[in-house]
Amino acid sequence: MNISQSSKQSSRPVFLVIGAVAVITLLWYAFKPSALPVVSKAVVVLKGDSGVGGSVIFQQESLGGKVTITGDLQGLKPNFKQGFHIHVSGDLSNGCLSAGSHFNPYNKNHGAPSDSTRHVGDLGNVESDEFGNAKFTIEDKLVSLNGPSSVVGRSVVLHAGTDDLGKGGDDESLKTGNAGARAACGVIGLA
Repeated sequence: MNISQSSKQSSRPVFLVIGAVAVITLLWYAFKPSALPVVSKAVVVLKGDSGVGGSVIFQQESLGGKVTITGDLQGLKPNFKQGFHIHVSGDLSNGCLSAGSHFNPYNKNHGAPSDSTRHVGDLGNVESDEFGNAKFTIEDKLVSLNGPSSVVGRSVVLHAGTDDLGKGGDDESLKTGNAGARAACGVIGLA
């Protein structure tokens, strides 16, 4: 065997590896798995037995970014604050009662939206005007439209009473904020 034959044989594996990498790369780009879709907008239409209703829009510009929650509700008690929460279930087969408890994937106590200890679903209160209408915007860092703590498919509940934000001094305050009965609800869906 002469030197030129030895050199040709030793370069063959290199060319085979380069060729294999090129083929795999081309196949990857041609058939690569698509990424999961990123949800950037969701909506819920609230309805209640007492004439309370309206819509709420959730928008998230980037994965892990804050969620902007914009609502327009009618039929509320005039000049009154009412608890507003995301609940764990989107099952409304038994009305608002079947929505379950507040969405709380991290097993925290109930609190205000600005508290470091709170449920993901704790959005505080919405305040109505003298005509019983409420227009509001909430920006929240815990609520997400994506990932394991996504609120899509869960429900929003407007309560009949005022949320004490976990400051009521009793066990129920630390679970529900003593916000009372459920006045209206709806399922958060893709928009």
